[in-house]
Amino acid sequence: MIKKLMRSIREYKLTTILTPVLVALEVAMEVIIPLLMSMLIDYGIEKNDMGYIVNMGLLLVACAALSLFFGAMAGVTAAKASAGFAKNLRHDMFYSLQDFSFRNIDNFSNSSIITRLTTDVTNVQNAYQMIIRMAVRSPIMFTFSLIMAFSIDPGMALIFIGTIPILLVGMVIIVKIAKPAFEKVFRIYDKMNNVVGENLRGIRVVKAYVREEEETKKFRRVSGDIYSNFTRAQNALIISMPLMMFCVYACMILISWFGAGKIVDSGNDPSVGFTTGQLMSLVSYAMQILMSLMMLAMVFVMIIMSRASAERVVELLDEKSDLKNCDNPIFNVKDGSIKFSNVSFSYGRDKNAKLCLSDINLDIKSGETVGIIGGTGSSKSSLVQLIPRLYDVSGGEVSVGGVDVRSYDIESLRNEVAMVLQKNVLFSGTVSDNIRWGDENATQEEVERVCRLAQADEFIRQMPDGYNTMIEQGGANVSGGQKQRLCIARALLKKPKIIILDDSTSAVDTRTDALIREAFATEIPNTTKLIIAQRISSVQHADKIVVMENGRITAVGTHEELMENSDVYREIYISQQKGGDEE
Repeated sequence: MIKKLMRSIREYKLTTILTPVLVALEVAMEVIIPLLMSMLIDYGIEKNDMGYIVNMGLLLVACAALSLFFGAMAGVTAAKASAGFAKNLRHDMFYSLQDFSFRNIDNFSNSSIITRLTTDVTNVQNAYQMIIRMAVRSPIMFTFSLIMAFSIDPGMALIFIGTIPILLVGMVIIVKIAKPAFEKVFRIYDKMNNVVGENLRGIRVVKAYVREEEETKKFRRVSGDIYSNFTRAQNALIISMPLMMFCVYACMILISWFGAGKIVDSGNDPSVGFTTGQLMSLVSYAMQILMSLMMLAMVFVMIIMSRASAERVVELLDEKSDLKNCDNPIFNVKDGSIKFSNVSFSYGRDKNAKLCLSDINLDIKSGETVGIIGGTGSSKSSLVQLIPRLYDVSGGEVSVGGVDVRSYDIESLRNEVAMVLQKNVLFSGTVSDNIRWGDENATQEEVERVCRLAQADEFIRQMPDGYNTMIEQGGANVSGGQKQRLCIARALLKKPKIIILDDSTSAVDTRTDALIREAFATEIPNTTKLIIAQRISSVQHADKIVVMENGRITAVGTHEELMENSDVYREIYISQQKGGDEE
């Protein structure tokens, strides 16, 4: 896990290495100061030597100034290193997501991915900053101060050693209580983000059904779970502070008690040789030793908190796409012909998973218009998602241009296949920006041409700023039918060899639907067109119509052939005709 995370340091290696060096210099200055104070008291103040006092005072000021400088610089480099590390980590996670297949994405909820990219990375960033600064400072401070304490009086220094086992036992107990609680908290964060995201996406439905109170209760429940679990974890961590303070004050009392006794004894017996300056130094070193242990405990706590986050971050980084290019991929797609040969498909990775497509055999010539009809759950969308290799077949073969899709370079294949999915998505930006997702280098004339083909040009020109009108997040300021037409225009701008409309004209009226089909027939005759539709009128004039039921193709033919040979197709047609007559 650590190796995986360290790969994200990259260009911030210098600041990462420089921080501990500056921290070590800062600690060196801080450790020297108590020794200089001891000398100032014993050889300057007690002997009333003003020259010595001035010189030692200036040396103390210089050490304090250097300590301040090194500390400030260490803070700057630590902040740069940790912020840069977090930036690279988010970059690596996001780019890893871009390579995911749909099957990989199905393994994580949207809320979980967002939590990992935000809260979890922030926790790892904070831990990283503490590790390269505090986790370096504390051991160095502890070691140097302990050496200095032993050089002054080994017997008194043993007092510090006695506190270490107490602190270690306390930390072990805290870890066992806190770690599981923090792991649970971060899982609940996923649920909370899911509740908030779901509420925001469906805010119009919530208000339409007056469900604000129920949604508030749902949020309050998950927020309460976070509160109770986080409180339990924090209660365990709170123990660390009283434990540290107990050790600090115990050491101070013992040093003061035995040190005062030694000073009195040295007055009666000069061979004892324990001075007031040495006692002051020991007290200072006691504070430094115990503060270093306290800082180490804080780092320990932060690592406990961030470990669960780090594991979740690495889990996302370790997820590898199950769709990869072959060793020598083909980059050129000859034409838009499509062939399914004994294809079967399952969303599950297990060999025994239930198949949603079985025994699919279908041959489509380049430039043909093919309609796909079937009831809900007949796997129409699953069928077409195999063509641009959004998923890989479980069995059989899908060919485009006479070549197995698994033999193509994935990007090259997808550049030749344009899909307009059931869930139409628009992004924040202008209308033109959204259309240019199909081709970022397209001219304005090309943008307007595809919009005319998709029957979108008319309503775009009626917008306040025409093609420069801003689309709100998720396309909230356009209707469902307008959104569908904009997505069709975007797909057409790719100039693909294959275009797939997955129930993409369901929100437009029959006249507009007919105009779109007419534009397709006249303007892009050489592009293979696959149209999934609920209305038979949308596919009635297709070169062939595929009828699907329960993941199988039950019939293929023209409208007239299917009316004669397919009971399922005839039943759908008659029911839709009756519905039209009643209207």
